[in-house]
Amino acid sequence: MATFLYRLGRLAVRRRGYVALLWVAVLAAVGLGALQAPGASDEGFSTPGIESQKAYDLMQERFPGAAADGATARVVFVAPHGQKVTATANKKAIEETVRALGKGTQVAGVADPFTAKAVSKDGSTAYATVTYKVKSSDLTDATRTALADAAGQARDAGLTVEAGGSAMDSGAGAGGAAEVIGIAVAAVVLLITFGSLAAAGLPLLTAILGVGLSMFTITLLSHTLGLSTSTGTLAMMLGLAVGIDYALFVVSRYREERAHGHAPEEAAGLAVGTAGSAVVFAGLTVVIALAGLAVVGIPMLTKMGLTAAGAVVVAVVVALTAVPALLGFWPNAVLAGAVRKGAGRRRLFRSRKAAPAADNRGTRWARLVLRRPVPVLLLGVVGLGALAVPMTRLQLGMPGDEAKSTSTTERRAYDALAEGFGPGFNGPLTIVVDARGAGDAKDAVGTIGEKIAGTRGIVSVSRPHFNKAGDTAVFTATPSTSPTDDRTKTLVKTIRGERPAVESATGAIFEVTGSTALNIDIAGKVQSALVPYLVTVVGLAVVLLLVVFRSLLVPLKAALGFLLSVLAALGAVVLVFQQGHAAGLFGVDQTGPIMSLMPIFLVGIVFGLAMDYEVFLVSRMRESYVHGESAKEAVVSGFRHSARVVVAAALIMIAVFSGFIGESDSMIKMIGFGLATAVLLDAFVVRMAIVPAVLALLGDRAWWLPKWLDRLLPRVDIEGEALSRRPAATAAGDPDPTAGEPVEARV
Repeated sequence: MATFLYRLGRLAVRRRGYVALLWVAVLAAVGLGALQAPGASDEGFSTPGIESQKAYDLMQERFPGAAADGATARVVFVAPHGQKVTATANKKAIEETVRALGKGTQVAGVADPFTAKAVSKDGSTAYATVTYKVKSSDLTDATRTALADAAGQARDAGLTVEAGGSAMDSGAGAGGAAEVIGIAVAAVVLLITFGSLAAAGLPLLTAILGVGLSMFTITLLSHTLGLSTSTGTLAMMLGLAVGIDYALFVVSRYREERAHGHAPEEAAGLAVGTAGSAVVFAGLTVVIALAGLAVVGIPMLTKMGLTAAGAVVVAVVVALTAVPALLGFWPNAVLAGAVRKGAGRRRLFRSRKAAPAADNRGTRWARLVLRRPVPVLLLGVVGLGALAVPMTRLQLGMPGDEAKSTSTTERRAYDALAEGFGPGFNGPLTIVVDARGAGDAKDAVGTIGEKIAGTRGIVSVSRPHFNKAGDTAVFTATPSTSPTDDRTKTLVKTIRGERPAVESATGAIFEVTGSTALNIDIAGKVQSALVPYLVTVVGLAVVLLLVVFRSLLVPLKAALGFLLSVLAALGAVVLVFQQGHAAGLFGVDQTGPIMSLMPIFLVGIVFGLAMDYEVFLVSRMRESYVHGESAKEAVVSGFRHSARVVVAAALIMIAVFSGFIGESDSMIKMIGFGLATAVLLDAFVVRMAIVPAVLALLGDRAWWLPKWLDRLLPRVDIEGEALSRRPAATAAGDPDPTAGEPVEARV
């Protein structure tokens, strides 16, 4: 592996013009294809295997066209204090607004609140439902403006008017400002780390190249593969973060090899052969974690994981080819000032076994941990364990308009409906009855409706709506509690628990769906899939790390450290977003359940990134150990060469993820906070403190591997042992130094 990548790095430098031209050509070709490709199909969210999805599919089958995915808007009218919406002036203003809402080519219809019985019992609140012919993403600016203008008419008459529903979703996702903030902070970190504008700019340039190619590819394939408009969000986030980090490690190793006196081509080859090997295996761990999202069984999550995995693969290839090619164009620009001046005055070609480098902050920290490994280990484990405790009270759900800022009209509409019609009005349960097996369909549906209406926690049941064949009916049941209340979850279980007796008495089959039931079912599916997912991903990664480090204990230690950091990060998310501690500091206006997919996202993404730092840091320790240093000396050497770069990489990752905390969408804010916290804890507590403490306590046993297992595992030479045995190159134009090596040394 190391020898192959060494040759690849030298080839990229020698043929840098062709490499650069190839990348530009590929980017241009894919970009042009993306511009001409059909738009994303946006097939919507589906979760096979849960009752809510089965009920929805039955509705689609029995009510063709009725469950269309057109946008809807719910315009809420609240009368001034002490008045009613049925008062003559107020009623007239509402009716005029309803007529105005019905105008427009994209409007399918408007339900008048006075004829649709959409007025609260106390008469203070009413709502009109506007349905559109197209999806929310296809609504024109003129249609949205007409909605706002119509609401303004009623406001002018003295009414309070707010609007919610899917039509209010502009379709804007994460991006824009978040990426700009992340890149800006990353640039500052890189500049401080390298002290060179060129060295700071090169990782940013190559990361943007990789992200651009990935996003163009996703756009090009979106229609063919059925990718939604939100599929690329994770790919953009991760592609940018790992793209910067992977280039950072290659550039850092190149500078180190140049400081040892190697010519540019040789230094690039050594950088790609050693740091590039770590990049390959770090990238593989991220790909395993992302591809493993398919285990959950949610198609949208699977597509997001696979597209993000593709973006990581692109980032790896860019780091191995484009980075050394650009280093070939400007071989001295990325060097530190003193080394750059020295390179201009003379050319030094010393052995790779140069004199030991001077101590730096990394070595001083490593020696501190080695002197006090037990206190450091206990402090780290106890601290993370304490932060993980709130995770035991984790409540999963899918935050809706109630989690938005009170400055948004959607949140105010939600609150007005909850106050006027009850907290459960915003999350009614949809009951789908299949009466084909019943003797009298209407009687069977009526019996089921009466039974559900009599269930404790249900405040009202609507009249059933039958399909044309008369064998299927749909009605809604409104709970007394809000959609995110635990009592609502219990209510859904109770209704489903009563089903066998009701079905045997009527001969009809019913299922519970709707957004509230759907969110409950998704949370249950995610919880049941979490353990299999962890076993699959961690198991595959441990096997990969066994191959990389040829150690039994190091991979196990890496996996346990990851579990500590991810549980602590989940605990921090619960503290802020569910329990409300320091919520105002992060712009959280409303606490509530944690997004159902959050644990899976956090586990998958953070596991891959945690293994990144493990590979980058411990591979240098393994390299030093293989080259003859003692176990403790190898820990110090690993920190000497990698600590500053790992810290910089972690700060960049934290900056990219923290940029999403400023987004208005509560789910994106939650993901950004969770990922930034997890990287902070994993990089600075687990990898920089717990890892050296454990290795200090284990000593040589850390690198022990049973002989039978050693014979079974393939040898990949990530530490570049084969490179240390070859004759040192003496000039950039020297022939390949590995040409005379045995074939097995080049693998």
